[in-house]
Formats: sequence, C-alpha cells, structure tokens
Amino acid sequence: MRKPIVVVGSINLDLVVSTNHIPQVGETVPGHSFNTFHGGKGANQAVAVARLGYPVALVGNVGSDDFGKQLHRELKNSGVDTTYVNAVEGASGVALITTAVHGENNIVVVPGANAHLTPALLEKAAILEQAAFLLTQLEIPLETVEYLAEFANQRDIPLMLDPAPARELSGKLLRKVSWITPNETETRHLLSNDIEDGDQGYRMAAERLLDCGAKNVLLKLGSLGCLVAQGNLATQMLPAFCVNAVDSTAAGDAFNAGFAVGLVRGFSVEQSAILASAVAAISVTRPGAQPSMPTFAEVQVFLQERLGAEAPSFAVEKSG
Repeated sequence: MRKPIVVVGSINLDLVVSTNHIPQVGETVPGHSFNTFHGGKGANQAVAVARLGYPVALVGNVGSDDFGKQLHRELKNSGVDTTYVNAVEGASGVALITTAVHGENNIVVVPGANAHLTPALLEKAAILEQAAFLLTQLEIPLETVEYLAEFANQRDIPLMLDPAPARELSGKLLRKVSWITPNETETRHLLSNDIEDGDQGYRMAAERLLDCGAKNVLLKLGSLGCLVAQGNLATQMLPAFCVNAVDSTAAGDAFNAGFAVGLVRGFSVEQSAILASAVAAISVTRPGAQPSMPTFAEVQVFLQERLGAEAPSFAVEKSG
C-alpha cells in the first residue's frame, strides 16, 4: 500500500466575483458573475493530489457553521481522507476573490477556523507519521508550520512549503524544508524586494534563497515558467505551457500538488516540474479552485498533445 501525501493547511469557502479588470483603490467596477467554490490552499492541494490519483490526507480545521459542513463533505467526496479535518467552534475560513478577464486575480483571506490549527492538533494527527511527503502553506499559524517542519526534519520526511501569503521566514525554518515554492511576489517578499527582473535576476534570487538556508527552491513564475535550484546543481529554467487562462486561482496549489505527486511516483525533479506545469496550465483554463483541478488522465492527454513522443517518459503512471 502506498504511503499517502499528507497536506497540513487551510480550508476555505471561496466567494468569487468576475469583472473586466481588478479595481483600484476607491474604484467601483461592474461584475459579471458571482460564485462560491471550495478552496483554501491546503484543501486545494489535497484535492489536486486526489484528482491525480494519489492517496492523500488533509489535516486542517473547518468551523461549526454551515460552511464547515459543506467544506468537509466536499473534501470527502473528492477522495481526500478527512479523518483529521477538525470541526472547531466558530466560523470557517473564507476567501474573497476578484478575477479579471485574462485570469489575473486578487484575494483577501479571512482565516476563521484555520487560525486555530495548533501544534497540539498536529500532535493528535497520527497520519503524519505515515506520510510519504508533507505539504504545507502559510494560511495557518506560523508556529504550526514550524512544528511541522521540525517533525518532518526529525523523521526525514520531505516537506514542501508554499510560502503564501508572503511573510518573513527564518533561516531556522528554511533549513528544515525540503522544497520552498514561492511565486514572484512571495520571492520578492522573502528577499525584501531586492531582486532583478529577467532570467538572470530569478536565478540570483533562487541562489540567495539557498544561501538563506533553503535546501531546494522552485520559483513559480506564471507564464514565464518555473526555475528549479537544488543546492550545488545548476539551476534550470523550464518554460510554461501556453494556454488561454480564464482564472488563475489555485494555479500555484495545482503546481505544488503535481510536483509532489511526480516526486513520490519516482519521476525526476525536472519531469515532476513539467508534470506540475501541465497540472497548473490545465487548472487556469477553468473557473474556481478545486473544480479546476485535472485528473491524471487529463494531464496525460495534455502532455501527449503538447510534447508528443517526449511525453511518455514521465507521463506514464508509476506505482509508488
């Protein structure tokens, strides 16, 4: 039986409006539509892993409100092990999301129950000991992320940290993380906005994150692709797949899930990054967070169409 990927993170209900462009401060713009989607970076990553056909468990909190019941039910229906999804008194987390016609967005997150995901709750989550890979983000308390990093480091379980929302992180934490996966905005925040644009600037930023203590760095650069930096190995810049984006919400979560699934299935780092790029590319062509996540079969078809004969070397499903 395969060891699961375990995600520790946030569970939110996304309240999404679409409009022609993201409003500026003080600006009122007409909207085209309003929808609710199941989201939260932790839940998004867990559902994405499940859609890709790999066993996954989620450790997180929902509230005691109707949103919480709805969120828990949908996670279970998506194939996520919800044994350690706790219902705590109060409101569930929500995210207020505005999307524009070319897929760009802005997001305001209200933590709700996610703020009560404490190290004490993680101590009760026996599934962590069984994990093949751990994924986490920063929509939960930092002390909980630090506890998880120490837990993973002591047990030699690889941990991927998505440093979103952006905040300052200590070298002590970074040294316990196997992979850190910031986007450009988060990279600028981690490096106090001291990075240059362009390929060389991104390479230098990745090197600086390694110098800060990170073991491996994967910069998610949207339409520019991604950059992989591993210790003393040469950095790699991999192009993105060109698609017609309609909603970039949760694209980073889709990417992280795809990358983790690739690694635990035995793909190389480069192959896993290409797989992750395909998962993210498909997700941005669909509205919503969790509803946009593709299946492994859909990713295989996409890669065959885009890469042809080169695709089977990493697109075939492997047992793990």
